[in-house]
Amino acid sequence: MSDRLSEPLTRAVGTRSAGPLAKLGLETVGDLLRHYPRRYGDPGRLTDLGGLALGEHVTIVAQVRSATVRRMRNRAGAILEAVVTDGPQQLSLTFFAKSPNVLRYHEQRLAPGRHGLFTGVVGLYRGTRQLTHPDYKIIGVDDDAEDAESAVLEASRPIPIYPASASIPSWKIQPAVRTVLDPLREEDVPDPLPDAVRERHGLGTRLEALRDVHEPYDEKQWRRGRDRLRYEEAFVLQAALAQRRARAAAEPATARPPRGPGEPSILADFDAALPFTLTTGQREVGAEIAADLALARPMQRLLQGEVGSGKTVVALRAMLQVIDAGGQAALLAPTEVLAAQHARTLRALLGPLADGGFLGGAEHGTRVALLTGSLGAAARKEALLDAASGAAGIVVGTHALLSENVQFADLGLVVVDEQHRFGVEQRDALRAKARTAPHLLVMTATPIPRTVAMTVFGDLETSSLTEIPAGRAGITTHVVPAGNEAWMERTWARVREEVDAGHRAYVVCARIHPDEPDADGPPKGTDDFDEVPDFLVDPDAPERAPLRAVLEVAEELRGHPRLAGLEVGVLHGQMAPADKDAVMADFASGAVQVLVSTTVVEVGVDVPEATAMVVLDADRFGISQLHQLRGRVGRGSAAGLCLLVSTAQPGTHAATRVETLARTTDGFELATVDLELRSEGDVLGAAQSGRASSLRLLRVVKDADVIATARTDAAAVVAEDPDLADHPTLADAIRDQLDPEREEFLERA
Repeated sequence: MSDRLSEPLTRAVGTRSAGPLAKLGLETVGDLLRHYPRRYGDPGRLTDLGGLALGEHVTIVAQVRSATVRRMRNRAGAILEAVVTDGPQQLSLTFFAKSPNVLRYHEQRLAPGRHGLFTGVVGLYRGTRQLTHPDYKIIGVDDDAEDAESAVLEASRPIPIYPASASIPSWKIQPAVRTVLDPLREEDVPDPLPDAVRERHGLGTRLEALRDVHEPYDEKQWRRGRDRLRYEEAFVLQAALAQRRARAAAEPATARPPRGPGEPSILADFDAALPFTLTTGQREVGAEIAADLALARPMQRLLQGEVGSGKTVVALRAMLQVIDAGGQAALLAPTEVLAAQHARTLRALLGPLADGGFLGGAEHGTRVALLTGSLGAAARKEALLDAASGAAGIVVGTHALLSENVQFADLGLVVVDEQHRFGVEQRDALRAKARTAPHLLVMTATPIPRTVAMTVFGDLETSSLTEIPAGRAGITTHVVPAGNEAWMERTWARVREEVDAGHRAYVVCARIHPDEPDADGPPKGTDDFDEVPDFLVDPDAPERAPLRAVLEVAEELRGHPRLAGLEVGVLHGQMAPADKDAVMADFASGAVQVLVSTTVVEVGVDVPEATAMVVLDADRFGISQLHQLRGRVGRGSAAGLCLLVSTAQPGTHAATRVETLARTTDGFELATVDLELRSEGDVLGAAQSGRASSLRLLRVVKDADVIATARTDAAAVVAEDPDLADHPTLADAIRDQLDPEREEFLERA
């Protein structure tokens, strides 16, 4: 970044303006210039007020219809009630203060007929939508212009509307942007796009693009600038991914080819003993992985598939090929419950082949070692010895595998389950335990649309499993209205029916204790007026019911007449690991018939006898999480039933989520709907990491063509100049936008 772009905003715009900008994460001139407008207002085109969602922080363009100050009837103080309109619809604005005189100034500015920008949180009072204490700017009155001609010109230009907050509205961001942008010259704004690439696509310089988006005179100009900056984001990201692919391909790895026909082979013995037939997809993906493992460069492959598509068997066959070639495999899982589940599943699949060296074990067998933080001293010592000696061909674990005292005889393959739970450093720590770069297989149970895979996992080859193994009866999903007693009674009756048929049922809650506070809170007002009083909250509005909790629900179900005589267990993250294992074992055996749990059962837990799942407060979960939860039932020959208990109002995003789950089990369709409902920051995992996404304009769902073009262009540049020695500005942009901390989003889906 140039010296001008790295200049602190405290120096560039002054401490008074820099303070509120810092609350948006904007610390430098470069940060501010990359804070692009969310959209553009047209003074001649009013915002459609009918599209405003409750609870949303909005900036609208509207016309003032009326504004009146009056004293409050039943308490001290005054209130200013204004109405703005888009023509057919209107929105209330409410301000109050201790004295009417404080409000007279605003009453005069909000003269009927004037147009303005108004920003605030959309609320509801006695059935009418309103903004309480909105900040506002009157177009043509509050504009900074030296003369009437300039004022007319400014009023006719598109109005950049920036992502803002209660502490700083959009129109206070705009002058700060102009303050730092106007003095800049071309040499102050290094351009990461190589000249040849810019010329090929007819793109302007980076400074020209910044002026286009921040100071446009018409729609054509801001669209041109936005298209250029969108392509730049795609190009920088794809160049980073191309470098990672090149670095991985250049690392030496130990080839792990399959054994020849007739040679002793644990993989051949495993295939011969399988009690089912592999799907066509499993065979095809297995062949791709086998070919990668046979090369002397590290495999970098993503294995994605539907819930229950058989990814574990595919991964196990890859591990056995590595064992046949003299190596070991490590399976890294995100939780102890899932690690223990994986170890049990692998041992069950292998049968006698998992008892290598023991009486009764197969001749070509191996061992499966489990390493978690909660192991006792003796068990841990045995697992460490099996890993270090090579007796355990497969080592399953959580973060405990990353500790310094865990050693491998010859680590040849790392399988990472649920990749988005692990960062770059954690993955690299495990890979560093091998003599040469181990092969890498990343598994994700959340199907990923092509554009997202190309962006988020662009350094990995992708294999997909879309078939469900034969013999599975499928899952039926219904939405249950939470407030309907008859529906809820029928829900628990269905649970009883499933248990009486010899099956098990999950009941999933969003929190553990009933006294835990909900994450949701009331929107806060601005500092421009007095604090919002309680009486402005609509007394008739129904309160949002608190989230159901594991401990209270378990107690209710134990006393529920429909479930009398059933054993109800609980499972959550605050339990000791040994207690979690004991509960899961009881649930698998049938000693516990109904398991009330948090989302700790979301991934990987495999109890074929579980056929029913009730998800309470389902509208408070995301689509991918609900899809994962639903995948825990119907894993055997009996059909699965998933009941989503929801309070979501029709037409809301929450209602769309649960309705989509009820309509389809197609994970790829669900993933696409999920992306359409979520922000790009969430897509790339930035929300989990607490940082803003490096992608400001690029939309991985909508911009597939841009991403594909940038990928081709970036690959060509990196192929000619792998270290980007001749492209220092591009290298700087990668370091700046995708530094080691931010680069973690490349590891998330």
